[in-house]
Amino acid sequence: MITSIELVDFLSHSDTKLKFEEGVTIFVGDNGAGKSSIIDAITFSLFGQHTRKSNKGLIRRGTNQGYAKIEFSIKDKQYETVRKIDSKGGLSAIFSETTNNDRVEIAAGERKQFGESMTEQVEKTIGMDFEKLKIASIVQQGELNAIINAKPKEFKELLNAIIGIDKLDIASESMKKVTKEFREKIRTELGYDDTHIEILTKDFEKYQCEIKETEPEKNQLELQKKEIDKELVELQEKEEIETPKRDKINQLELQKKELVRYVKETIEGIQQEIKENERKIHDCKNCFEELKLKTDFERKLEKVEEEDKEVIKKIQEITSQIVSLKEKEKLAEKLQLKDNKCPVCDSIVEKLNPFFQEKHIKEELIKLKQDVDLKEKERIMYSQERDRFVTELQKIRDAEATLRAHSIKTKEELVAIQNNTEIKKEKLSLADNENLEEISEIDDHTKLIFRNILKLELETKGFDEGEFKNLKERIVGKRSNLSQIDQQMGGVLEKIEKAKKQSSIIEKSILELEKVKKYMSRLDKIQSSVFSRDGSVATSLRSWALNSISIKASDYLSILNTKIQRIALSEKARDVSIACHSKTEVLELESLSGGEKVSVALALRLGMASLLGASNLNLMILDEPTTHLDTERKKSLVDVLSQLSRIEKSQLPMQFLIITHDAEIFENSNVEQIYKFESGEEGSKVTAL
Repeated sequence: MITSIELVDFLSHSDTKLKFEEGVTIFVGDNGAGKSSIIDAITFSLFGQHTRKSNKGLIRRGTNQGYAKIEFSIKDKQYETVRKIDSKGGLSAIFSETTNNDRVEIAAGERKQFGESMTEQVEKTIGMDFEKLKIASIVQQGELNAIINAKPKEFKELLNAIIGIDKLDIASESMKKVTKEFREKIRTELGYDDTHIEILTKDFEKYQCEIKETEPEKNQLELQKKEIDKELVELQEKEEIETPKRDKINQLELQKKELVRYVKETIEGIQQEIKENERKIHDCKNCFEELKLKTDFERKLEKVEEEDKEVIKKIQEITSQIVSLKEKEKLAEKLQLKDNKCPVCDSIVEKLNPFFQEKHIKEELIKLKQDVDLKEKERIMYSQERDRFVTELQKIRDAEATLRAHSIKTKEELVAIQNNTEIKKEKLSLADNENLEEISEIDDHTKLIFRNILKLELETKGFDEGEFKNLKERIVGKRSNLSQIDQQMGGVLEKIEKAKKQSSIIEKSILELEKVKKYMSRLDKIQSSVFSRDGSVATSLRSWALNSISIKASDYLSILNTKIQRIALSEKARDVSIACHSKTEVLELESLSGGEKVSVALALRLGMASLLGASNLNLMILDEPTTHLDTERKKSLVDVLSQLSRIEKSQLPMQFLIITHDAEIFENSNVEQIYKFESGEEGSKVTAL
């Protein structure tokens, strides 16, 4: 049970400490006084969860941090959970066991990536997580009697949520997803799934029919092909005799064309060679004369460059002197005599050294600048001569490059090219002759081609081109017929082969899909019997749960002072019904008094809490249970709670926290532990009544 709650700057509480005992504890006060904050404090401290929008909203306005601390006992062991939150959203948490006023830390924080979770340790200790605690131990506003006022179908859905049957929906959806993915995998691998077996069977029968119908057409085409093949063989034998002659006719024409082509190319080659030689002669005509001047110009260029370097050196020397004199000029400006006294040592000086006289230095500077100007003019002259010599040497290098480009090393080689050009011009005179015999005299190759022409003319004498053409046309016709038959035969064979192949594929697919169909049937059976809300598994779970709740609720009713001895929950069709039994008869819910209905609703809540394990806290919180209740039923609720307060702890080891704003209804009750909540400027104020 919870033994104490401490809230510091948590929601509306600045500093609130509450002590608890077993039995019934009442929180009374107006709306907004901070009563429901106790629920958030309990769930936040234990599990780090609450009903507010964000963690930052848990901190009391105007403060930087807050915390909730819960002390509770389980089986004679004392525990403490503390969770803190600051305005930046930072969290800290510690779960400890207290022994003889010493605290032993069990877990801290929520570093789940390191296997550290305070919440998990708390859940293990109390035997319940946040979601189960909400269902089993926290009854929200107006929900106390909702359990008996609910429609049978709604009660069944509540029961499903309590025992987790609603999770079967998740499992069912997962099963559907698995089934769908399995079908998609089969469809990817085979191209079909088990829903296509009937279609595939019809396709298989269609392909078998095509094979049977196509066989006669295939046999007829094979017979036609055999007859045409025989006729074609006879024509090809005649062609083999005449073709060599026809080939030689073609060779004869080719040889004549070859002779003309070769002569033409040879003449073009000669013309090109003459043109190339004439270009060489033109380009190299004066090159050897240019080469004779190379040594002289190189010597002159070298001399000019040396003289230019000397001038540059002299200019640099004069420039250095100018720089030095300018420094002395600056010094001279400062060393002016005043009353014939030195400005440095104040001694009498009759006359300054010329090197310290400003006028003398300026005259020297003018003279040096004139010397620089003369040397610059001299340098320009040398530069012009050097450019001229460089230009002449470039012409000589161009001549050398021209000779290298034409691969001519001596003047004698150039003369030999001139003589060869004149010889080739003489051969060009044969190019204008149309007589094959005469133009064949150009070279030995033209003579060989002409001899072959004469031989072929002799061998092809008497050949009839018309008859040979007719023979070829007949052969082409027969081959065309064969090609058409082959195309038809190919289409027929392809059709048969395709039908056989598709039949084989479909047959294998059907065999595989039959196995898939059996497997899918088993999956569907599992889905309907195991994962369905109304399947055998869910029905058995509900039957067990209803019996467990009925027994436990009846035990609680036996403690309360009512005429109802037993509650029986049962499932009929798709609904869950509630039957109340006295010693002699079955009582309808509508016939019960307000107090009896509250007792039944509370007993069922306790029975459901027991089914969930009720947690080791043995705690139940009723938040505004009087909401939507009339005066009579409010009084009945107080009577029931008063009875719970009078029950010995050994009979009902439960702790009840009742949150309500109807303080007046407890004025004459037997409930002793009552806390009054009030709202003030410093936050919620809690007073024990």
